[in-house]
Amino acid sequence: MANELAERKCIPCKGDTPPLTDAEIESLMAVLDGGWQLNSRYHLSKVFRFRNFREAIDFTNKIGETAEEQGHHPDIHLAWGKVEIEIWTHVINNLSENDFILAAKIDRLIG
Repeated sequence: MANELAERKCIPCKGDTPPLTDAEIESLMAVLDGGWQLNSRYHLSKVFRFRNFREAIDFTNKIGETAEEQGHHPDIHLAWGKVEIEIWTHVINNLSENDFILAAKIDRLIG
């Protein structure tokens, strides 16, 4: 199911886009590959670990390309051997389906 989600395209959101319900979030969380967390601000986050800085920055650049293609941009925190992603739909300050689509696409980059 995560592959199906990764095949979809993010659709631009407007301020009137309704946030996902708790039930919708729970359902979509179950579809994602492991490691994604939901924080109290309704943001998705995940930490990816790498052997060195080069691998981490290469992964960061792949995420940047994917985000540009989708028109949906996560916060990316890069450190030596680690990349932390935080995703939410900024215009509604909550989660939309786009966040889960982008998360699934990011997971696919690692494989």
